[in-house]
Amino acid sequence: MKKLILGVAIAAGSFAFAQTAKTSSSSPVAFGVKAGMNVSSLSKDEGLDDQKSKIGFNAGVFANIPVASSFSVQPELLYSQYGSKAEYTLLGDRYSASSNLDYLTVPVMLQYNALPNLYLEAGPEFGFMMSAKNKIKNETTGASSTSDDYKDGLNTFNFGIGLGAGYYFTPNIGLTARYVAGLTDVAKDRPSGSDAVKNNVFQVGMAFKF
Repeated sequence: MKKLILGVAIAAGSFAFAQTAKTSSSSPVAFGVKAGMNVSSLSKDEGLDDQKSKIGFNAGVFANIPVASSFSVQPELLYSQYGSKAEYTLLGDRYSASSNLDYLTVPVMLQYNALPNLYLEAGPEFGFMMSAKNKIKNETTGASSTSDDYKDGLNTFNFGIGLGAGYYFTPNIGLTARYVAGLTDVAKDRPSGSDAVKNNVFQVGMAFKF
């Protein structure tokens, strides 16, 4: 809970700074909304050889704060679906299983305007797990089941580094792409000597500035 409060405080502080900068900077601060698709996975581990990418979504708000002629800082507050999928065969039946890890994320990206409409970005992402559920489906019979929320057994804080780019077709509408590599272990209490499992996600979507 303390980490979640910290994340919300970071976002609130960033947006408050944006509101202040709006009146003190010669370049206008832009606010907006964004949404898109996540293609997520868990990092390779000895027991995760069959893990596959999982499709999810992200959606939220942002503020773009100019700090120099070609640079800006963009804090965001997003709801983002992470996780992975796996497929296996048991007793002649084919199964698919998905780990659904939902986060409230706070990316803080430093953006460089390489061209008037094109930017490159990099920065940290702070994630706070909202829920964690597993879904298993028997692809042969069509039967499926979903586990209870088990996020209390996981590390509910996630830290990652994002790299991305974006292109604005108009002053208000743009296409965005970002890859976020997780640096923290998803597991809360990992046995000594075992490999860490980390979130990885590729995001593509649309942004709209007001």
